Amino acid sequence: MAGDCSFDIVSQFDEQELVNAIDQTRRDVQTRYDLKDTNTDIALAKESITIVTDSELSLKSVRDILESKAVRRKLSLKIFKPGKEESAAGSRVRQVIQLQQGITQEQAKEISKIIRDAYPKVRTQIQGDAVRVMAKNRDDLQAVIALLKQKDYPIPLDFINYRG
Repeated sequence: MAGDCSFDIVSQFDEQELVNAIDQTRRDVQTRYDLKDTNTDIALAKESITIVTDSELSLKSVRDILESKAVRRKLSLKIFKPGKEESAAGSRVRQVIQLQQGITQEQAKEISKIIRDAYPKVRTQIQGDAVRVMAKNRDDLQAVIALLKQKDYPIPLDFINYRG
C-alpha cells in the first residue's frame, strides 16, 4: 500500500466564486437599460438561487447574464439545475435554480464501473460523495482522469488530493 498513488473524484464548486458571480449579475441588471426598471431580485440560498422579475423575457436575460458571469469565474454550468418558471405575486415571474453539488451513490457506482472496465489494475473506493481512485503508477491515474474528462456527465467532476 505504501507505493500506491491516488486521487479523489468529487463534484463541488467554489461558493465564493458563485457569490461573486451573483453580485456581478445584480450590478449588471441595475445598469442595463432594458433591465433597469424590471425590479429584479436575485436571492442566493444554501442550495438554490431564486430569480424574481417582471417578465419571462427579462428572466431569460438575467439567467443569460448569470451564466456568463459564472463561466467567466470558472464555474461549470452543470451546477445549475433550473426549475420551471412560475407566476409570482403582482404578475411577476419566479424561477428557482437548484445548485448541484456532490456525487450520488448511483453516479459513484457508475464512475467506478467505467474505471474498472477500462483499467482493471486501478482500484476505486466510494467514500460518501467522493470516489477515491488508487493505482500502482501515476500513468494509470492520468489515463483515468483523461477518460473521465472525455465523458459528458450531468455533474461537473473535479479531481483533488492527487498523491503521487
